[in-house]
Amino acid sequence: MDSIGGRLREERERLGLTQTELGDKAGITKNTQRLYETDQRSPKADYLQALHQAGVDTHYVLTGDRPGTLDAQPLGLPAIEPGPEFSPVKMYDIEAAAGAGRSFEGEPVKTILHFPSSELAEQGLDPAQVVGIKVRGDSMDGTLADGDWVLVDRSKRDPKQEGVFLLLVSGERRIKRVQRLAGGALFLISDNEHYQPEMIKPQDMHDVEILGRCEIRIGRIV
Repeated sequence: MDSIGGRLREERERLGLTQTELGDKAGITKNTQRLYETDQRSPKADYLQALHQAGVDTHYVLTGDRPGTLDAQPLGLPAIEPGPEFSPVKMYDIEAAAGAGRSFEGEPVKTILHFPSSELAEQGLDPAQVVGIKVRGDSMDGTLADGDWVLVDRSKRDPKQEGVFLLLVSGERRIKRVQRLAGGALFLISDNEHYQPEMIKPQDMHDVEILGRCEIRIGRIV
């Protein structure tokens, strides 16, 4: 195929989806999907990000170059230069990101996703304070699944506002629901009921650092 629209149609047919079905996965109408496939409209970055999550080889769609396997394609967009209306967010694998402290500088970046700056602002997020983390394990099943990505706001580190936080506990990065208890203790809760809650006593707080609040989940619909 010699056009983005043609390759997009080819990928849709490879997955056995109708224009309506693929459009639903990306949050657009059948008509918009048709316009993309006939090259009457250029697809946007957030649309392509949604397609990647649905199994579309977005690298092939944009470049015509298909890697040997889809596993070789990193999450999100290939190496293109989005417009100024998009903000880059570095995405880290929580297992690979094992350094001490709240800084992610020097950590291996899994990939970089570009999000519409206006949409981040609508969610109250400052792109400069946002990192993406890949969830590992099943301790947060019901809220976050193994392999999901979550956007973390590093400016929100006060557990007085209960929620799901990225923490550094004894040198290990973990994602837990956090509640502050009377006397300054913290209650770390796994949403998977098979895991017992953990209490961090005030005298043990030196081993714990809250790195940011988990705000947006990116994952498959099941």
